[in-house]
Amino acid sequence: MGHHHHDEPILQDPKRRRRASIILWALLAPVGALALVMVILLWPQGNYDKFALNGAMDTAGGATMQVGTVTRNVVGDCPSSQGLEDVGGKVLECQVTYVMPGSGGAEIQLEIPPEMLQSRDARAGDSIRYLDLSAVDTTSGSPYVFVDFVRTLPMVLLAIAYGLVVVLVAGWRGTRAMIGLVGGIAFMVVFMVPALLEGGNPVLVGLTGSTAIMFVALYFAHGLNAKTSTALLGTLFGLGVTAGMVLWLTDAAALTGANDESAITLSTVAPQISLPGLLICGVLIGGMGVLNDVTITQSATVWELAESSPKAPAKELFFRGMRIGRDHIASTVYTIAFAYAGAALPVLAIAALSNQSFGITLGSGAMAEEVIRILIGSIGLVLAIPVTTAIAVMVVKATGTGGAHGKRTLQSVGSDS
Repeated sequence: MGHHHHDEPILQDPKRRRRASIILWALLAPVGALALVMVILLWPQGNYDKFALNGAMDTAGGATMQVGTVTRNVVGDCPSSQGLEDVGGKVLECQVTYVMPGSGGAEIQLEIPPEMLQSRDARAGDSIRYLDLSAVDTTSGSPYVFVDFVRTLPMVLLAIAYGLVVVLVAGWRGTRAMIGLVGGIAFMVVFMVPALLEGGNPVLVGLTGSTAIMFVALYFAHGLNAKTSTALLGTLFGLGVTAGMVLWLTDAAALTGANDESAITLSTVAPQISLPGLLICGVLIGGMGVLNDVTITQSATVWELAESSPKAPAKELFFRGMRIGRDHIASTVYTIAFAYAGAALPVLAIAALSNQSFGITLGSGAMAEEVIRILIGSIGLVLAIPVTTAIAVMVVKATGTGGAHGKRTLQSVGSDS
């Protein structure tokens, strides 16, 4: 067997490749099996009130939600102040929006709140949602109440554009990733949300759902191979760290989860839901995507380094991988922090207009939750990178990579996995 050139990596024993795959699967298979069993045990039975909010919206008895199209705007008597003259009041002037109901019939008059109009006028052709109180016995004012704009069309167009860009740039792998994303969101809607609505343990639901999504999404998008298995192990480690920290901090930092309108509505119509638990579940889901990003990239980095330097010792591979990992840590931490800071700009602006210190603002309920999300997510991410790098180096050294032989080796590992 002396036909190999000195600069050509020597194909290592296939037994070592199989051993590496067995080690990975010995670690992953029990976790996957446990996740499957937990999904079956926690699967929602549908025994919650699916129409609880319908009753909450129907406060006046007979109110219905309708959709219509804006036809024109005029300045005239405010619909809300009509009839006030009869009781000694004064009719005010404002912008009146005329809307053609989607269900047919004559135009109706709507009064859109001035704070909404400051940002953007309702324009002819806009689709809006409004509450129809005409079936209720109202003695004064307009029976139609503006609720919100309908944004379905632009959002659908944006989603299509996103899908096309990913598929055109990333090809078949991008297509698989998009299918995995849609499947993951569908799983959340079908399994995780109903399980939470039934009062299921949010930590168990969050960990089970995130683990199941990661198993399917990673292998579907990146293939059934040792590289993906390595990334999956790193992701699961990061999820475990995130779960442990958020469990501790929810109690230690007195996070209630009741800091926005949606949470308060949920606590009213579905009291069986734990709002702090919902917060925990949300942190796990939020951290899942970022962890997946860094671990798959870090695993691929180690493989590429091993391909270019097949004879490099494990220690050198690890430190070279971590040099790239540190750059990835820095950029991803910025991404998480600035994404949350951007969403919290109104809160920061209110703080700037008050005499509260910046520290008091950060410690307030809603802001504290966002800050803790950032810190927990970042810690899980940072710790997952060295762990993933170490696992990748161990697997690479066990399988043997490099050059044409290395490619055959990786393919072999993929088939073994």
